[in-house]
Amino acid sequence: MDYFFYPSSVSVFGSFKKGAIAYEILRNIVEGGFEGKIIPVNPKGGTVEVAGKTFEVREKLDEPVDTAIIAIPAKFVPALIDEIGPLIKGAVVISAGFSEVGEEELERELVERAKKHGVRLIGPNCAGIFGVHGRFFGSFEVRVKPGGLALISQSGAFGGAALAMGNDEGIGFSAFVSYGNASDLNESDFLKYFADDGNTKAIALYIEGVRDGRRFLKALRYASERKPVIVLKAGKSASGAKAAASHTGSLAGSYEIYRAAFKQAGAIEVEEMEELFDAAKAFEMYPRAGKRVAVITNSGGPGVLATDKLERLGLEIAKLGDKTVEELRSFLPPQCSVRNPIDLIADADYERYKRTIEVVCRDENVDSILVICVPPIFIPSEEIAKAVIEADCDKPVIVNFMAGELVRGGVKLLEEHGIKNFPTPERAARALKWLSLR
Repeated sequence: MDYFFYPSSVSVFGSFKKGAIAYEILRNIVEGGFEGKIIPVNPKGGTVEVAGKTFEVREKLDEPVDTAIIAIPAKFVPALIDEIGPLIKGAVVISAGFSEVGEEELERELVERAKKHGVRLIGPNCAGIFGVHGRFFGSFEVRVKPGGLALISQSGAFGGAALAMGNDEGIGFSAFVSYGNASDLNESDFLKYFADDGNTKAIALYIEGVRDGRRFLKALRYASERKPVIVLKAGKSASGAKAAASHTGSLAGSYEIYRAAFKQAGAIEVEEMEELFDAAKAFEMYPRAGKRVAVITNSGGPGVLATDKLERLGLEIAKLGDKTVEELRSFLPPQCSVRNPIDLIADADYERYKRTIEVVCRDENVDSILVICVPPIFIPSEEIAKAVIEADCDKPVIVNFMAGELVRGGVKLLEEHGIKNFPTPERAARALKWLSLR
């Protein structure tokens, strides 16, 4: 499926009036820096100006392209696929008005025409796709920065919201696909594809329901063996399942069956969007972590909150070795607590944090470290961020810098060095839980 996510040429079908879906997709592709050939197509022809470039709008597609993105009224889509089928490898059908509104026959016709020409379909009733490392933004959703997370979403709107929130959370993406009604390619196909994609470190999957449970389980197991797969399942309640059925025309089925399938396949199920992002951030940094955690903090309260949450999540508060405790005592002020959690007290500076991280990291009883920083107004958060960045430690370090404006500079510096911040002790603890499940 490289022709979808790493295409060398693309055609966009629809209206190119400002504000129209096809225009917005074209604008996203151009502004996103796509370096391949771009062909806008509309029977009326003319030209379209977007992002300072002028394109000829062709009346019909007259040369081969990898992928077609289609945003025209549903009733015309099957005939268009018939017309352009010999010239394309794949089609992303944005158009709604198929099985999700009872037009099953129209959708069947669409699939039959595509199969006749060997064309693979994404959609219909979808929000499009991103191949971020190919600088291909074939969707009207907000663009994202390159990274390691592939987001597969049955819902276009959820996918769009997740991309926007991912930007706020500092997450980098390898790809995004909204597959809507899954008339041809579905979640199983994308799981297998991203499992083998070199730019993808972790896969996030939002599903409401699947049609072929056996195939899904096989694909989920295949992907989970190779990469972390984070699943957010909607339609767990009876009312939610009914809503899911009317949304994309798929059957949500019994949640207990899905839950067992996720567990059996080795996928990581999360309950909320926030958890999905926390898991994604953790896996973008580290492939896994052990269960024994050391907590380093400059504030007792958040250290206690983290300790409580870690234990509730089934992780262990690491018992530091005598040698570690002695070494910590040799340079920390007497007011500091050298038992886990290690409290460096409020005036902890660069040197205190850096040395503590390095000493604790060498302890064979410690698998990972949770570093908490609540900076006083007289110590810039950038100073502590620098200590985390420069500390010599080869174990996973999860960071919780809080709160708000006081730590903005430090969080920015961390992110520039590939270290994600978790804004509360509890969320940081949960990130370590996800890593321990691998």
